[in-house]
Amino acid sequence: MPETAVFAALASPVRRQVLQVLRDEGPQPVAALSARFELARPSFSEHLKVLRDAGLASETRQGRQRVYRLEPAALQDVRAWLEPFEQFWAARLAGLGAVLDELP
Repeated sequence: MPETAVFAALASPVRRQVLQVLRDEGPQPVAALSARFELARPSFSEHLKVLRDAGLASETRQGRQRVYRLEPAALQDVRAWLEPFEQFWAARLAGLGAVLDELP
């Protein structure tokens, strides 16, 4: 199951927050990313490694800096997995809407 690594990476609030920063603000040097978190550098580096290994982020070198970038394609597996649940809830809410429409 290829999405297993993605789900494991998304299980951490720190990693989800890193992905949000990369989504909202674009590629970031490691120093700028790590400054947002109260974590020891080795701990933060491990979070970045998990994101890289899951394919959710990539690293490039720009001079002496390592810059991280969001790789959203890896989230397609999550979206595909969630789609049946979205359909389930959409059907349930539509049914609730029909019941509510029939009430006086």
